[in-house]
Amino acid sequence: MRPMRALVRKMSFAGMCGAVVAVALAAPGTARATAGGPAWRLTPTGSEARFRGLAAVDRSVAWLAGSGGAVLRTTDGGGTWRNVAPAGAAGLEFRDIEAFDARRAVVLAIGEGDASRVYATSDGGRTWTLGFRNDEPKAFYDCMTFFDSRHGLAMSDPVDGRFRLIATGDGGRSWRVLPSAGMPPALEGEAGFAASGQCLVSHGSRDVWLATGGGSRSRVFQSRDRGLTWTVADTPLPSSPSQGVFALAFRDSRHGIAVGGDYRPGEPSPTAAATTGDGGRTWQAARRPPAEYRSGVAYSGPAALAVGPTGSDGTLTGGRTWTRFDTGGFDTVDCASGGACWAAGEKGRAARLVFTRAG
Repeated sequence: MRPMRALVRKMSFAGMCGAVVAVALAAPGTARATAGGPAWRLTPTGSEARFRGLAAVDRSVAWLAGSGGAVLRTTDGGGTWRNVAPAGAAGLEFRDIEAFDARRAVVLAIGEGDASRVYATSDGGRTWTLGFRNDEPKAFYDCMTFFDSRHGLAMSDPVDGRFRLIATGDGGRSWRVLPSAGMPPALEGEAGFAASGQCLVSHGSRDVWLATGGGSRSRVFQSRDRGLTWTVADTPLPSSPSQGVFALAFRDSRHGIAVGGDYRPGEPSPTAAATTGDGGRTWQAARRPPAEYRSGVAYSGPAALAVGPTGSDGTLTGGRTWTRFDTGGFDTVDCASGGACWAAGEKGRAARLVFTRAG
């Protein structure tokens, strides 16, 4: 969707961490970092890129993907970041990255025509394989997800009236276009938002969801067979060229969260979150959503985090009610096992979630 592209361009909290988050989020607060609770600890990257792609591997390892062809990796908890971008990528806009460990990662570049590409590395970014270069002029790829280290999908805005999916079975080294017969028709103007790498997400070995906006309704598509056939459901989030569902997160095959709103600065987003308890067949507006637009969301055990340009919120109610705990801006968030959560955004901002003590 051209107007949208022009403007956007396009915890597992386990054990002690879960207990700390539960106590912190039980009390309201809008300070930059709530005393005695979760807080973002910035980890200087030395970059001015805007990082909308993020892959949290664990407390030590994370990968970032951003503007100007930037791909960064840390293996020491953010103490140092190394630029490991593919050679010749300076003109690309990386918006999503999926990583499986400190050595293996797959990164997605967005854009018109052959600017949409996918690269894969198995040696920590020393070398990259160009696994996919788009040759369909109507396609514009937004997001990517993996079921395991070999099988994954990437999605494009509609081509000939239907969202387009490509699939890999070898860790991103090669891709094929999936048949579109099982995809419901797109609405006029409907598209995905390449804002946080979370408009296409998966859980388990076969379930995958696709988030949209831009049309007359914001919707979530759902597939139980790795993208071959799909159903679609409306959500209560508003939809327009600047509104819709920007990000999804699923705790299991049934319970999920959608966040979004209106990304334009200063515009209200009164319905910025919704939840599902039936795998995405129906969606309900959050009773107390984040107060403003949110572009990224991640589950971490029983808790979840949502981030956006104006702050970060947490929930312990499956997304029905949210509490702000930070006012710094981020575009995307991701959590690995053991309570390892990371966030990233503009001007090279990257941070790791820590827990402060009261007093």
